[in-house]
Amino acid sequence: MTGVGRRTFLMGAAVAGAAASTGTAHAAPAEFAHGVASGDPLPDGVLLWTRVVTSAAIRWEVAADQRFLHVVKRGVTRTSAARDHTVKVEVQGLRPNHRYWYRFRVGNVVSPVGRTKTAGCGSELNFGVASCANWPAGHFAGYGYLARQDLDAVIHLGDYIYENLDGTVRPHEPAHRCVTLDDYRQRHAQYKTDRHVQALHAAHAMIATWDDHESADNSSSIGSPQHDPATEGPWGARLAAATQAYFEWMPVREGKLDRTFRFGDLATLTMLDLRSYRTDTTILGAAQRDRLISTLSTDGARWQLVGNSVMISPLKVPPLPGLPPSNPDQWDGFPVDRELVLRSLGDRKNTVFLTGDIHSSWANEVPLGGQSVATEYVVTSLTSDNFDDLLKVPPRTASLQVEAAFQALNPHVRFVELDSHGVSTLRVTADEVRFDWHYVADKKDPDSAVARAHSFRTRHNTAQTERVPL
Repeated sequence: MTGVGRRTFLMGAAVAGAAASTGTAHAAPAEFAHGVASGDPLPDGVLLWTRVVTSAAIRWEVAADQRFLHVVKRGVTRTSAARDHTVKVEVQGLRPNHRYWYRFRVGNVVSPVGRTKTAGCGSELNFGVASCANWPAGHFAGYGYLARQDLDAVIHLGDYIYENLDGTVRPHEPAHRCVTLDDYRQRHAQYKTDRHVQALHAAHAMIATWDDHESADNSSSIGSPQHDPATEGPWGARLAAATQAYFEWMPVREGKLDRTFRFGDLATLTMLDLRSYRTDTTILGAAQRDRLISTLSTDGARWQLVGNSVMISPLKVPPLPGLPPSNPDQWDGFPVDRELVLRSLGDRKNTVFLTGDIHSSWANEVPLGGQSVATEYVVTSLTSDNFDDLLKVPPRTASLQVEAAFQALNPHVRFVELDSHGVSTLRVTADEVRFDWHYVADKKDPDSAVARAHSFRTRHNTAQTERVPL
């Protein structure tokens, strides 16, 4: 496989085996040390997650109130070393568009209380959006900010963990690049100890997909340029280990990450998996491509939202040393898949792609045949290094010229900001989709202030972006 990594891409711009292991590595004490989480909300149910090292029965409850005076669902489950003592419970029979509270119990030990919400909609939907959370590159204050917001769910677009060692703010565990199942388990466990991570998961259901760093940089089903079989063993064994750890530790239903969530007749959210089926010739794989095309062309929801881990808009790169004219790790490397997907939209101009990966902020009008057929909003990295970090200059200095060059070469790019870190929020109403970027003041500060910096919107059936005054 070919491709240019985000670090290489941004740096150039700055110039102008043990998949079946049953081991218990990093086993926590018999307590709920990694918090609780929920995910994959449906109109009538939700997935609950926690981790506790025990052989005893694990009791769970779901209530309609925070004090658990009105328990609506309860049950008993167990876990084991075979799944690293993680716990998943599929709760069904809930009411659409309702908040619930949940908790776990082992004997007299009670977990933190989590809050979740089933899918559905009233007159609007509100989501958090996040991507690219590199532990050693900074702290996760942006997650804490989202935890305090009133949201229906959080959409995570990938790079929830990083497999490598890249940054100096705080050390990664293990202190080497992840290769084995125990490595990936330990890395996931470390992330789940962060107070902002725990607050985010306890406050909102998460709808997640992965990108590459959950396994290895620029990964695909057939390999990674950052994997060395001579020293790290077969790629298939490493990918299987990363996959098993991800499904153990993330609040997602196991099996596949390309799936669809429906929020009444207001919006349908299709989450893509752009790594598992990727080869040198396809980013989607035939089956996922057919499902996506069917949903985008026939679904009756007013808005079609697509959780998309890498940029779908074409992007010409300014002529800079060491860089190709485009980034083939994005959809630019797979023009046939992109054209088939975009042509399927026909006259429908209600599709919004939600994208991560590139450690910067973008608002794009996705072109096809000389006109915009969809819009794309790109959330910046939570902490992963971007332009000013790599250049080691103050933000909003050297980047300005490069941002202007990107927009000059790509007239469909309506906004680009290469420096800041943070999270985004997405508000969906019948009339518009609004995307807001919220930037942290200092990613090295765990208590950093977070403030809304930019806002854009897409009015229904226009496939255009429009800046919203602050």
